Amino acid sequence: MIDDGKARVLLLENIHPDAVARFESEGYVVESVSSALDEDELISRIEGVSLLGIRSKTKVTARVIEAAKDLAAIGAFCIGTDQIDQVAASEAGVAVFNAPFSNTRSVVELALAEIIALTRRLTEKNNGMHAGVWDKAADGSHEVRGRRLGIVGYGNIGTQLSVLAEALGMRVYFYDSADKLSLGNARRCSTLNELLDVADIVTIHVDGRPGNSGFFGDEQFARMKPGSIFLNLSRGLVIDHDALRRHLESGHIAGAAVDVFPVEPKGRGDEFQSGLRGLPNVILTPHIGGSTEEAQADIGAFVSNKLATFLTEGNTTLSVNLPSVALPPHGEGHRLVYLHRNTPGVLAQVNSVLAEHSVNVEGQLLATKGEYGYLLTDIGIDFTPELINQLAALPQTVRLRVIA
Repeated sequence: MIDDGKARVLLLENIHPDAVARFESEGYVVESVSSALDEDELISRIEGVSLLGIRSKTKVTARVIEAAKDLAAIGAFCIGTDQIDQVAASEAGVAVFNAPFSNTRSVVELALAEIIALTRRLTEKNNGMHAGVWDKAADGSHEVRGRRLGIVGYGNIGTQLSVLAEALGMRVYFYDSADKLSLGNARRCSTLNELLDVADIVTIHVDGRPGNSGFFGDEQFARMKPGSIFLNLSRGLVIDHDALRRHLESGHIAGAAVDVFPVEPKGRGDEFQSGLRGLPNVILTPHIGGSTEEAQADIGAFVSNKLATFLTEGNTTLSVNLPSVALPPHGEGHRLVYLHRNTPGVLAQVNSVLAEHSVNVEGQLLATKGEYGYLLTDIGIDFTPELINQLAALPQTVRLRVIA
């Protein structure tokens, strides 16, 4: 297929206007929807769409990808990509991009604000004042300075939280299943239980991979220190909400802040249901960890640029599912974008076909990742349809695009 760079773009979940403006400035036809779509709704609207933009609530399943015959790339305008079937996307030659850094500061600042609010019992004091109760007692209120913060998941968010918390005088401990370098004076725990035994505050910052579903439940809450505080700003399925409520009601856990939930309303204003509602020592927020104007503007610009660049140049830098390849703009001529099975000799086969048709290679770059290889090749203007047909017919071919 020859791609002239123009495309239909479908943006869901109220993606920032900067993304819309970015696409429209290049002549793309953009449809922007304020809410998430379920699987059937998305399938009914995906025909003819080249670029799909979502946030965390829309699930892009294998059925959706199968129905999206023209889809070239998916942009997750957030950090997580577990809502996208990446195996199906790769098999279809669909690139997936996200914003791994743009909203980390917003999430970290929310976590710090909630840690301070819960440690000082601000939620309870605030509720009392609104009810006309003047309670100036210091009982149960503490400074965060000197408190032990346990961070579960030491990625982009966890590490930044570690640095800022230490600047506030907190003692930081962290646990991560991967081998991570500690920043500042943070101490690595070899097991989750080791962290739970020492932390006054436990905060979860893990991704939504299937193995993390339900990994923090009754046993982990019981292991936490009496009077400790718990936060989850990662994924709703990571924790057992019923177990959390029981430990909050018993007083074993002094307070909690939760920003993500197993089932979340699709749109703004829809009713929210949770067993954590009504507890005075719980801060509930509607999945707003990354929802600041600054973060959303940054995400809108970052992901839309990745999607547009992928269409016009074929570059996959920071793609989460395809090999990372980037060639400078190709100027005149054409760029062959070739996704293939990672088997020996593919490059030689491609170049043999090009040589057979007397096509000169002006630039070429190949990278592999797992079972896939990704090849960008700049060629001169003159080529025949037979050349494209031969390349597409190679047994390793997954998807071939020609960028004019």
